[in-house]
Amino acid sequence: MRNLVIFLWKYNFFLLFLILEFFCTYLIVQNNNFQRTSFINSSTKVIGNVQSFVNSITEYLNLRNANDALIRENAQLRSMLPDAFYLDSLFRKSIKDTLHHQQYAYITAKVVNNTINRRNNYLTLNKGSLQGVHPEMGLISSNGVVGIVKDVSPHYSTAISLLHKDFRISGKLSKSNHIGSIVWDGLDASTASFLDIPKNAPVHIGDTIITSSYSSIFPEGILIGTVKTCDLKTGNNFYAIKVNLSTNFYTLNYVYVVENMLKDEERALEDSLKKHDR
Repeated sequence: MRNLVIFLWKYNFFLLFLILEFFCTYLIVQNNNFQRTSFINSSTKVIGNVQSFVNSITEYLNLRNANDALIRENAQLRSMLPDAFYLDSLFRKSIKDTLHHQQYAYITAKVVNNTINRRNNYLTLNKGSLQGVHPEMGLISSNGVVGIVKDVSPHYSTAISLLHKDFRISGKLSKSNHIGSIVWDGLDASTASFLDIPKNAPVHIGDTIITSSYSSIFPEGILIGTVKTCDLKTGNNFYAIKVNLSTNFYTLNYVYVVENMLKDEERALEDSLKKHDR
């Protein structure tokens, strides 16, 4: 209290000047139409600018919640796409809902760790077995293929990235349907190699490469990348193709964990054939 009294006494003339200045301004504005209109217009503009600034700050602070909501909604929508279902009928013209059964389900996850500068790169996700994640589930982003889940704990999971020497996935040229294998050569986080494409296949720079039906982990048609270079050396029967990966691993924040609910059935049938061939 004593400090307040000292402050008021020390600046009493300045405070009195401010009070009189405010009072005079009030009288001028109140008793003159032109000044009153100008003051209202100016104050409205200032208030509008302040509100816009506050709204921008509020929207920025709410961006994370909005982004999480969009990611969850996208996962639900992906589960409803036609590619997530298989048709249990010999006649494709039949469109009864009872003939369609869901084959792929999607779980959203945030990337909490991601390496890109090693020969074997891994991702860590904030979803684990309690959320339905288990080994050998695929990972995709909104832009394309990311990796495959390797180990799982109750709340977290790790995955081998596409940028890993052991990662190999079946891909195909979207135009010609020629099938090959995508592998990472360990040099650049934005490129990979597309192997086993024969020299008679029509390949052009910019051609799109997507996942094929040969994969039991990823749905068919997921984007992998585009052809960057295509070389055919004399005496070789296969192209040497470099691919610009569609997924930007430098800015990867969220992924979709893909579950093929028919994978175990397919694997069991294939394993039984191997046993019979022995």
